[in-house]
Parts: sequence; C-alpha cells; structure tokens
Amino acid sequence: MPRSADLALTALAPAIWGSTYLVTTELLGAWDSLALSLLRALPAGLLLLLLVRQWPWGVWWARALVLGILNFSFFWVMLFISAHRLPGGVAATVGAIQPLFVLLLAAPVLGSAIRPAAVLAALAGMGGVALLVLAPGAALDLWGIAAGLSGAVGMAAGTVLTRKWQPPVSPLTFTAWQLTAGGIVLLPLLLWWNPELPALDARAALGLAWLGLVGAAGTYILWFRGIGRLGPGVVAPLGLLSPVSAVLLGWMVLGQTLTPAQMLGMAVVIGSIVASQFLQPPAPARA
Repeated sequence: MPRSADLALTALAPAIWGSTYLVTTELLGAWDSLALSLLRALPAGLLLLLLVRQWPWGVWWARALVLGILNFSFFWVMLFISAHRLPGGVAATVGAIQPLFVLLLAAPVLGSAIRPAAVLAALAGMGGVALLVLAPGAALDLWGIAAGLSGAVGMAAGTVLTRKWQPPVSPLTFTAWQLTAGGIVLLPLLLWWNPELPALDARAALGLAWLGLVGAAGTYILWFRGIGRLGPGVVAPLGLLSPVSAVLLGWMVLGQTLTPAQMLGMAVVIGSIVASQFLQPPAPARA
C-alpha cells in the first residue's frame, strides 16, 4: 500500500478521537471517568478477542499489559478527567505535547535521531494548539491540564514501545490484547472506587457504543497499524488532528464561536503535521 494511503488511514484515528470530548460532555457527562475508561476498553477488547481467537504467549503477556496500561488504562483515565474539567477544545489541545515527547523517547528506545527541524515542527504544532487553548472564554483548570499532560506523556511512551514491541500478529490481534489488558487493569480500581453509576439510557448507550466500538476498537487498529508501518515519529504528529477535530465539532455541533486566532492555530497545526511528514525518514515497514 502506498505511504500516502497508510498516512490517510492512520490520520483517520485521531480525527475520530476528537469526537471523544463532544460525546463525553454531551452524552456521558454524569458518568465517572474510571467507569467510562473501563466500559470503553474491556468490552471492545473482549469482542476483538472473540474475533481473532489468539492469546498472547511468553513475554507478550507482560508487554501487552504494559502497553494496555500506557495506551489505554492510564491514558483514558487522564483523558476523561481532563474532558470533564475542561472545555472540549481545550482538553483536546492539552495533549499537543505528545509528538515532542515521542521524539525525545524514540531516541534512547529506538535509536532514532533527534532532528532539530522535527523538534521545531513539533513546537510549531504546540504553538498552533496554544492559539486554540487561549481562545476568549476558555476555562483553564489546573487539574484538568495536569491530567491531560500526564495522559499525553503516558501515551507517548506507549507509542514508542508499540513500535519497539511488534509481535508477529495482525494489528487487530495486537489491539485486542492491549484493550483487554487495559480493561482488566481498570476493573479492580473501579470495584475499589465503587462509583454510583447513572442509569444506562439510550443516550448513554449510544455514547458508550461510539467510544468503544468506533473510538477504541476501530481507530486503534488503524493507529497501531500505522505505528508498525510508518514509525512513531511519523505517526505521533498526526495526533494533533484530534484537537482540530474537537474544535471543529464544537463549532459545527454546539455552535461554539470559531475565532480568527483559532483558525490561525488550526492552520499552524496542519502545517506542522505536513512538515513533520517530510522531516521524518520513512521507517522500515513491519508486517
């Protein structure tokens, strides 16, 4: 498959993730962050396991657990906390630091060279995101920002290790392992926390189905496939499409104001994503 097609398929994942903030606030606002993370990961992972019917073996049990925590358990809990405490566009843009951390972590873990131009592109993306964050009327809750940043760092580590640890299985199977492991880790935490879950009405069921089946099972297959074929340095900047998507959805669905500064920020973000694709050497594709 041409590299452009791989990029387009991988970019579809963060574009869909941008809807997480809209779905969480509009359909699942009364649900606890920990419960949402569990219900997003475990059912989708078990469903995929039923499809692939292939379990990890040997060292892949431990690796699937580590990746499940970094890419799902820890990341999603932080994501939902930030989504509850921050406006959708703001929460989505806090994670813009992730591509920079991927570059820094890939150097010691994967032996990748840190190119100054790639760092500048990542910083430009963060600058574009800052224009989105600093929009008039945006509420900046410190705990929400801290949660968003922590989740971004955790997923950056998960992105790099996902490239380093590539099992001889399909992206569908690899995703099933990680989703299931991440959900199982969250289960005892939820039982200990024991939140009072609201009634599962039609709106909540729709929101959970979207987050689990589309926003988790479907998109992470594309994301992990992209990491394996293109490398984390190429894939990570695509994650900046998530805040762009979130802001556009807030404008189209919720009628939120789209200011000139935000439009400039989106242009800068997209420009940094395009530039990063030319600044990162193509990684050897892995089946």
